Amino acid sequence: MRNPSINIAGRKIGADEPPYIIAELSANHNGNFETAKRIMEEAKKAGADAIKLQTYTADTITLDCDSADFQIRGGLWDGRTLYELYQEAHMPWEWHAPLFDYAKKLGITIFSSPFDSTAVDLLESLNAPAYKIASFEAIDLPLIKYVASTGKPMIISTGMADADEIAEAIEAAREGGCKELAILHCVSGYPAPAEDYNLRTIPDMMQRHGLVTGLSDHTLDNTTAITSVALGASIIEKHFTLDRSGGGPDDSFSLEPVELLALCRDSKTAWAALGAVDYGRKSSEQGNVQFRRSLYFVKQMRAGEIITMDSVRSVRPGFGLPPKRLDSVIGSILARDVEKNSPVKVDDYYVQ
Repeated sequence: MRNPSINIAGRKIGADEPPYIIAELSANHNGNFETAKRIMEEAKKAGADAIKLQTYTADTITLDCDSADFQIRGGLWDGRTLYELYQEAHMPWEWHAPLFDYAKKLGITIFSSPFDSTAVDLLESLNAPAYKIASFEAIDLPLIKYVASTGKPMIISTGMADADEIAEAIEAAREGGCKELAILHCVSGYPAPAEDYNLRTIPDMMQRHGLVTGLSDHTLDNTTAITSVALGASIIEKHFTLDRSGGGPDDSFSLEPVELLALCRDSKTAWAALGAVDYGRKSSEQGNVQFRRSLYFVKQMRAGEIITMDSVRSVRPGFGLPPKRLDSVIGSILARDVEKNSPVKVDDYYVQ
């Protein structure tokens, strides 16, 4: 069976291709347009395949209310209201068009996570090549169907969604008309400890759904992401910032440029190392075949003599017969004279 794949802006994504690396800009612009551009520049330099935005306003994602329901308790954003947080974190909609243009100039793919239908409409006006459904929106089936109706490739992050909810999200995407769909295993903790990730879920998701599957990683280093490649992850998404100590809402759990560079490099190395099932001798081994063990005569002998156990040893190098032939050599008769420390060859002897 062929491995599933999707295509975003001409880049094929699937198990037969190197991992697709998405640098999540999120709120790391910290309200500065030039910072957003610099993040895009550094993502391109590091080798990321795509930069991803988030498209919402405080009013499209929540209500301006300070009742208990809308207060954040615990974690990075403790004590704030949802409206306050999203008011600070959102990317102004008037930035989207110039950032899309700048991405084209840089030669990096750009798309976004829309959080309501008006965001989809904005992104469609910019000809976004794909869409990402954020984990918290994976249960918003009407939104998923609306995104699917664009006919663009869709990536759904599954943090907090249980098995039934993941299946419902996939069904909604299909019902909405999505032909190219990928899902990301995710833990919606900010940051999330590696031990929460249960990466063995990735091959199970692949088997259950038959979709391109990847990882949205909120751990603080690259180990989890690189490990996921060995389990079949074809997409890796990581938050990306210029400075983890920048003080923005998402800075503290984001990668810095040198770390994104390492992720792009090492994840591709991990993918290349997977290769295929192959028991044959590899190109890097060819020169070392001579150092395997083989049979050598350890004393001078004349034709007609019987080869005894003390006449032959299994040693390095490997120019003689393989050691597995020892039983057939012992007790046979020399067909010609042999010198001490010479390799045992098939025409040196014959069996009585």
